[in-house]
Amino acid sequence: MSLASEALRSTKGRVVLGVVAAWLCFQLWLTLAAPMKISPELKGASEKVNIQIELPFVPERFHVQSFQQYGRVAGADDHSIALRGVKRTDLNAVARPYWVTSVGPIKEGG
Repeated sequence: MSLASEALRSTKGRVVLGVVAAWLCFQLWLTLAAPMKISPELKGASEKVNIQIELPFVPERFHVQSFQQYGRVAGADDHSIALRGVKRTDLNAVARPYWVTSVGPIKEGG
């Protein structure tokens, strides 16, 4: 008897497989949704861009610190965080968290 068929026969095994399947679906959704959150205005040839990350809530220290790995934090306001010097290759990673609503160019003077 294989491990998979044994897991399917028990209730605990089915629950664990269901949780794993739900987690995989959530990760797939995050991966597929990330490019749709990035503004087309960020397309270009330069290696790095300045971006504004929109959030559905007031960013807290955790959110600001999690984006510091991608660029220099230039500021934060009620529902966004501004980052400078973000590599274009990192844009999908910046947009991937479920709590990011959109990523666009930085709004200068706004």
